[in-house]
Amino acid sequence: MIEIKLFKKVDLSKYTFIEGFPGIGLVGPMAISYIIDKMQLEYIGYMESADFPPLISIHDTKPMPPIRVYVSQKYRIVTIFAEFAIPLELVYGMTDAVYSFITQNKIGGIFSISGIPMLGDTMTGAMTIASNDGALKAAQKVGLKPVKEGVVTGISALLLKRATIAAFPDTSIMVPIEQSVANPKYAKVAIEALNKLLGLNIDTDELEKEAKVVEAKLKELMKRHAETHETYKKAIDEGPSMYA
Repeated sequence: MIEIKLFKKVDLSKYTFIEGFPGIGLVGPMAISYIIDKMQLEYIGYMESADFPPLISIHDTKPMPPIRVYVSQKYRIVTIFAEFAIPLELVYGMTDAVYSFITQNKIGGIFSISGIPMLGDTMTGAMTIASNDGALKAAQKVGLKPVKEGVVTGISALLLKRATIAAFPDTSIMVPIEQSVANPKYAKVAIEALNKLLGLNIDTDELEKEAKVVEAKLKELMKRHAETHETYKKAIDEGPSMYA
């Protein structure tokens, strides 16, 4: 079972939910981390599951869960920041937990940030898929190009499927990237699109410098989390003698 636990009660009714779980190019995590920092979002909760790797992250000497919930009451935004890649077997459970959180808290809409493989050798700017005509028109109005054919995967895809069925507003901001290449410029494109869509004014001037630090930290964290998961699994498989 995967749960979202809040240690501070906030009325999230009509808030905007922004997600960017780790995927190709780390576009989502780099953008979300920068948004949290620049908009000074408040840490109010975390995700928990017995199926997660048995670990915590350390930030500025403080132990913290690796998947955290942040909020801005000023801008009416709530987001989730994840520091490890979500294993395929947990994607459906994660989606269930996130979508239940959205509906139970009467959140007003979803915006997902991710990277997609670039076609050709030129960047075409942010693209979009939306759950209904209203959301699609709003995205096109600010310059996002609709994806006419293709496939979307991961938590963003499952949230989009649920939102489409429920006629709930969900907009995916997808940035074309070079396959497997992480670059702060991709996160910058995503945030600039989000600025236009939500009427925000997030300054991206320092993103390249800061996102490179975030990228390095995320890659190291994901590597350590993967190693921890494998070490723990091996210890369990080999029995209690490992702890003697």
